[in-house]
Amino acid sequence: MTQKKHSQSEMTLTVDSYWLEARQPLVCLVFLAPLLVIYELGVISMGGNQPELIRNGADYWMRSWLSQLGFTHTFLLPCLIVSTLLIWHICCKNPWKISAETLMGMFAESLLFAFCLIILGQVQDLAFQQLPEPTMMFIERESASRVVSFVGAGVYEEVMFRLLLLPLCYLLFRGMMLKVRWSAVLAIVTTSLIFSLAHYIGATGDQFSVFSFTFRTLAGLFFAGLFFLRGFGITVGAHATYDIIVGVMLVSGP
Repeated sequence: MTQKKHSQSEMTLTVDSYWLEARQPLVCLVFLAPLLVIYELGVISMGGNQPELIRNGADYWMRSWLSQLGFTHTFLLPCLIVSTLLIWHICCKNPWKISAETLMGMFAESLLFAFCLIILGQVQDLAFQQLPEPTMMFIERESASRVVSFVGAGVYEEVMFRLLLLPLCYLLFRGMMLKVRWSAVLAIVTTSLIFSLAHYIGATGDQFSVFSFTFRTLAGLFFAGLFFLRGFGITVGAHATYDIIVGVMLVSGP
């Protein structure tokens, strides 16, 4: 009986350790590093003289802002992401160790949450089919370049909308003397709406439809909640995995 209780205690400790470790900045960095490398090398190898045609929108916008400040180095933005996560890790004083089991668990969670979002999209699809004239969103995809773009969306859209904009909105609402809970809720809703609207901006933006706007807003809420509950790394993984899976099925992702 004592041995059984001891085993249960060890299992609980392991689960708790994984739950915390998966949220640590260094672990998130190691987890998303392959995606960052695949995306940047893919843009360089496939983009040629016009890499902006392959770059994800959020990546393009952030590079444009840096360029206006006089910073034009190709690898500056990914270096800033790496530096931010490392500084975050140092400030949190987390241990400099990474478990392979944790990385595998994060990959499994990314798949799980990606499929959850797919199911959410199917449920919305069924709901819209009950309307008089549902607007579907099926968009043709190119294979290799689109996969690179999907990976970039997972990384840079989460950097822009969740890692940067979400805390800024939260601080803004807190500065308006709102309570912590309301500040968090309003920050999530606001950034989710901005996340959805951003897909229709610019010459390469998608054509607006109620279906796609609604789903992308729901996806923004989903990713924001995931960011709060499971951390940056798993959110990036789930976003990239979802876009790749849905892209292969020729359905537009958020």
